Amino acid sequence: MLQTIALWVALPLLSIAVALPVIRLVRGPTLPDRVVALDAMGTTAIAIFAAYALINAQPAFLDAALVVGLIGFIGTIAFAYYAERRL
Repeated sequence: MLQTIALWVALPLLSIAVALPVIRLVRGPTLPDRVVALDAMGTTAIAIFAAYALINAQPAFLDAALVVGLIGFIGTIAFAYYAERRL
């Protein structure tokens, strides 16, 4: 019961937490700022998927969180490769 209430409180807060990196994504002065903002949004999306999976007892959402995490990791590695080749 308490866990469910905590998760229902956490979901709106996590939704707000997704909005904050959007500002950095739009206004970010450099490309690394934008990449970090996308990474933060991906991490928050993973938390949203995990909380939603716990609330509804749907483990399929954990698979979606895993996919988002892997795509975010590959994107970060690709950016690091791009930044290294650019220098």
